[in-house]
Amino acid sequence: MLAVDLRNLTKRFGPVTAVNDLSLQIESGEVVAFLGPNGAGKTTTIDMLLGLAQPDAGTVCVYGTTPEDAIARGDVSAVMQNGGLLKDFTVEETVAYTASLYSHAKPVGEVLDRAGIAAIADRRVAKCSGGEQQRLRFAMALLSDPRLLVLDEPTTGMDVETRRAFWGAIREDAERGRTVMFATHYLDEADAYADRIVLIRQGSVVADGTTSEIKNLASGRVVRATLPDADERTLRALGGVTNVECRGDTVLVQCADSDTVARYLLTHTAARDLEISSNNLEAAFVALTSDDAAENGASR
Repeated sequence: MLAVDLRNLTKRFGPVTAVNDLSLQIESGEVVAFLGPNGAGKTTTIDMLLGLAQPDAGTVCVYGTTPEDAIARGDVSAVMQNGGLLKDFTVEETVAYTASLYSHAKPVGEVLDRAGIAAIADRRVAKCSGGEQQRLRFAMALLSDPRLLVLDEPTTGMDVETRRAFWGAIREDAERGRTVMFATHYLDEADAYADRIVLIRQGSVVADGTTSEIKNLASGRVVRATLPDADERTLRALGGVTNVECRGDTVLVQCADSDTVARYLLTHTAARDLEISSNNLEAAFVALTSDDAAENGASR
């Protein structure tokens, strides 16, 4: 059963179309980064996934039912960017109060440990840093032991060490079968921790795949090898090759599918010293989601 099944979602706010015929399916146990520039429709999509907003068209299904029913069953929890905290409560009181709202909840001490905030259990929320408040929201989200965890900019305000510890906990949860969908502006987090990356622009999905696949989609890769007298015509005929350049004994092949090119060079030629290079995720993100990409019609 799919954890998330979004079909042809559209959401408008007056003359503005925030989400435009968006479809997305997520399998149980996947860790999916949901990325896009400001105003791309990420938060609106997440709001519809959580039942906080209703689509003008399309359907939302979470573990085979509506978002409202999935949340009522405790199958879904979310860590949002802000809100949801009572400043005069202590950290422990906040978690305990939230736990009282569930018919079955994980022990308060356990989720405090899991979120890395047991040491500040007696601290008032108003005295907590932004990163500590985000970890408090994470602890609250863990109370129902959800099958799907939705994170909207979860590490805002966290320092580098805390961010690393947070994502370590998320990966451990994913290995136990928990599904995670997260939006972030920290592209290094998506690169390091996501199984899959979904890029949206102007409310629509423009790319969906692994980090390597997204980089290839954006600008391809360059395969460099030492190969005297390279057969340029044959190399150009390989699938996904966009350009071949020979520089003395070195051949450079620009391509969308570096695996195919590398496999051919290593098994059908005398090529050696083979190297594959690509742009980083940030470059791919800009190439696929910028205004120029919209004008040029970047493909999914």
